[in-house]
Amino acid sequence: MAGDDDIRCVNPEGSAPPGGHYSHAVVAGGFVFVSGQLPVRPDGSHAAQADFATQARQTLANLFAALEAAGTTRNALVKVTVYVTDIADWPLFNTLYAEAMGDHRPARAVVPVPLLHHGYRIEIEAIALACG
Repeated sequence: MAGDDDIRCVNPEGSAPPGGHYSHAVVAGGFVFVSGQLPVRPDGSHAAQADFATQARQTLANLFAALEAAGTTRNALVKVTVYVTDIADWPLFNTLYAEAMGDHRPARAVVPVPLLHHGYRIEIEAIALACG
């Protein structure tokens, strides 16, 4: 059984602190597990009224900040789960995601959900390989 020293909790500097009892990311067993990231601005302010593209870009930036703080990169992502409140946003998200990911294509699911915290339209969680 793994000990506490085999698990490292990560919260990126310059990012809003977690809004609940969790860490932005946890490094364990050679992987980085990134908690669901919402489009919360780094200063902690909310912009649920922002358009979907703005929310998606901020959510991806938050995901990438968590990965960087954990010592890995977007190219180490192996699984991404995206929650959207309107599946009609999928094509736009897919375009923005492809731009952000470049040639890297981790496994991914896009799941329509009825509601997200603070009225947001997107949330992303992920699993990546730990580097180093």
